[in-house]
Amino acid sequence: MQNADKCGTIFRILAFVMARLLLRLLPDLGHIRAFEQLRASVGALIGIAVTGFATLLLLGADTAIPLLVAPMGASAVLLFAVPSSPLAQPWSIIGGNISAALVGIGCRMLIPDPLLAAAVAVCVAIALMFVLRCLHPPGGAVAVTAVLAGPIADTLGFAFAVVPIGLNSALLLAVALVYNRLTGRRYPRLQPSGNVNPHGTRDRSPRDRTGFTLDDLDVVLERRGKVVDIDRNDLMEILTTAEHVAYRRRSGDLTCGDVMSRDVVTVSPTTTIGEAWVIIRDRNFSVLPVTTDDRKLIALLSRENFVDAVGKGLGQPSLRADKRLERGLGKGFSARMPVEKIASKDPLTAMSTTSIAELVPILSKAGLHHIAVVDEASRLIGLVTQTDLVMALFKGDVGGCPPSAPMAQN
Repeated sequence: MQNADKCGTIFRILAFVMARLLLRLLPDLGHIRAFEQLRASVGALIGIAVTGFATLLLLGADTAIPLLVAPMGASAVLLFAVPSSPLAQPWSIIGGNISAALVGIGCRMLIPDPLLAAAVAVCVAIALMFVLRCLHPPGGAVAVTAVLAGPIADTLGFAFAVVPIGLNSALLLAVALVYNRLTGRRYPRLQPSGNVNPHGTRDRSPRDRTGFTLDDLDVVLERRGKVVDIDRNDLMEILTTAEHVAYRRRSGDLTCGDVMSRDVVTVSPTTTIGEAWVIIRDRNFSVLPVTTDDRKLIALLSRENFVDAVGKGLGQPSLRADKRLERGLGKGFSARMPVEKIASKDPLTAMSTTSIAELVPILSKAGLHHIAVVDEASRLIGLVTQTDLVMALFKGDVGGCPPSAPMAQN
């Protein structure tokens, strides 16, 4: 009886240890919403079904060529479950699968032993995919499939890489391109064209001059020396967003409603350009909101709008914007034109509850100096300028700033 109790105790201890070990072996995928799980699963269903039936229609039911190869199931997992991964991009699936198939066929022809041929094919396929920058995990399975495909591989030779491998890959990719876009997933992930400074200089954009940069991230990734199955730019975006969330937490959740100017001077769409310019010049404003009688925001009128309008129509450039405007008016640029002709329509807006931590990168990325604050009905309730943000970020709060302070100007 005692031996039975001891065995039971030992068994429970071992079960506990194994359970803890298994829990630690479970990968941490984070919280994946049920909708995303369903979206990926349904996408794979549609992708494989369309690929198989389309191949059947193209090749016919009496063909000896496989209509669907097993590695396409693995490709479907990547294309529909993790479409942002570098391993799931169009060149990855097309280049990876076809190059692996070519390697597999070559190894089948050169190495008599199929087991050895399969091992060598996977080895060479991975190395080639690295060189061609088309690493695609199902490519390893494609290489083995080509080696073990049977007589059909001997009949087709290297054409096996085109049909069925290339055909299956292209059809599955076509479905992924359509399905991911229809379900709100950006695919493919195009590489950015570069860090373009809106001022046309070699300096980084303002939002990239503080905090860590993509170059810093590259240094860390190079030190790790490992393959990371997430796009560098996506990783940078995630980390930068986390940095903004942390800043928002530290900044006390200041919102646009805390820092915005509320007594905002506006003009109507029918206000003349001449009248609006007098207001901007005499009050030293940088922008005038254009609103309806019920304060619904229509556009924003800035000094740049005047300069652009004169420059496009008449412009002989002048060093001073006001002199350039006067020259344009003197040459027939009518001061009686309504401001709606030159104002910037559909401007970016924010809500009073928008955190200033969210506002800073928006203004920086768009190259704006101000943003209108509206309510749920798109009625203007305030204006936030760069000066307002600088004061808020410098002080940490807006207490003690009188309504007449510079931050209250348009």
